[in-house]
Amino acid sequence: MSTAGPLALTIGEPAGIAGEITLKAWATAQTDKSIPPFVVLADADWLEAQGRQLRFAVPLKLVTSADQALGEFYGALPVIPIALPGPPEFGKPDPANARSVLRSIDEAVRLTSRGATSAVVTNPIHKATMYAGGFKFPGHTEYLAELCKPASPVMMLAIEGLRVVLATVHLPLAKAVAALTTSAIEAAARAAHMALVRDFGIANPRLAVAALNPHAGEDGALGTEERDIIAPAIAKLKEESINASGPYPADTLFHPRARERYDAAICMYHDQALIPLKTLDFAGGVNVTLGLPIVRTSPDHGTALDIAGHGKADPTSLIASLRLAFAMAQKRAQA
Repeated sequence: MSTAGPLALTIGEPAGIAGEITLKAWATAQTDKSIPPFVVLADADWLEAQGRQLRFAVPLKLVTSADQALGEFYGALPVIPIALPGPPEFGKPDPANARSVLRSIDEAVRLTSRGATSAVVTNPIHKATMYAGGFKFPGHTEYLAELCKPASPVMMLAIEGLRVVLATVHLPLAKAVAALTTSAIEAAARAAHMALVRDFGIANPRLAVAALNPHAGEDGALGTEERDIIAPAIAKLKEESINASGPYPADTLFHPRARERYDAAICMYHDQALIPLKTLDFAGGVNVTLGLPIVRTSPDHGTALDIAGHGKADPTSLIASLRLAFAMAQKRAQA
């Protein structure tokens, strides 16, 4: 994978805050060179209108290639045009835009897969609107897996000082417990191990596997999943020379001294992972899709329709996603 090209940033939900945080990220990058160059695959008229309405005008430059985008980034926001059928209205998603949102993702994956761009960073999409527009996948992750076959995607969330990897993802809690299997834990841990070696440059990653039940089940008194499901997964991982340990009670896994003892925590369900991460850094979380042949990151927040158009959107998570995507792509190229 080449890291010579810019990052490919997708349009996201055009009625949400994607346009605002994109403009703010570019403006910040003009003076903060730790933010890598990117090209946005979007409707230039939409971005220009966003800037006018938010009184945050940014010069735009239509480009036809990633190489051209790299040359234009310091001075104008490079845009590979993906036309929208009509001007979006802040806070009011339109299913008619779903096809353009998908085209943006498709083109970002295509450019990155052939090495023209170094990684994909996706702005948030509005799933209900995408479904109404004919989208047939649960979300970004599953669609990217379809585009990048073969792929076995696993979700990681990252902030400074903490990485969490999910064995089960967007399921009601009762269904998450039912869906928890030894093989799911093994798959999440293997993906985490590979990514930490290849994309983060950690030679011998330490994986801390969380328990499911209070006090790690209290030897079966508070649940048997630790004994029957989680411990066998850890044993299998150790047989494969993966440095996994646990299961650890979740209520003692995320304090500062505990976090010093591992490079990623393998968590059993969504909120077990997301509550500590968002408590530590609500604005700066990055969603990373492991198990793809390309690097993909995304802000760890939604479309924020309620504040769209108010000028209040915080680009911190997008900026963190851009930085992490580029750093991962560099490590992968070196590996």
